[in-house]
Amino acid sequence: MEATNPEKIQVREVTQYQPTWTAKEPGQPGVFTIQLILDHGAEEFIIQPDADDADVLVELLERGENVYFDVGRRVLMFGNRAIRG
Repeated sequence: MEATNPEKIQVREVTQYQPTWTAKEPGQPGVFTIQLILDHGAEEFIIQPDADDADVLVELLERGENVYFDVGRRVLMFGNRAIRG
């Protein structure tokens, strides 16, 4: 049986996240960053959404039971959702 190489893992679970906001020069908009902690610290990734996207992302992260990040494609996936009819 072949050992799993951590570099080959492309999709990781987001186990924690840390949103931050950094001030810029007076009169300039600040910068939002969200640090994604993947698989309990096996890897980290930082995204820099604009204010509107940051608001939506934090809400989705709070609601998501299972959130995954595709490292190669840089895609956040918020698990499966049932269709309500």
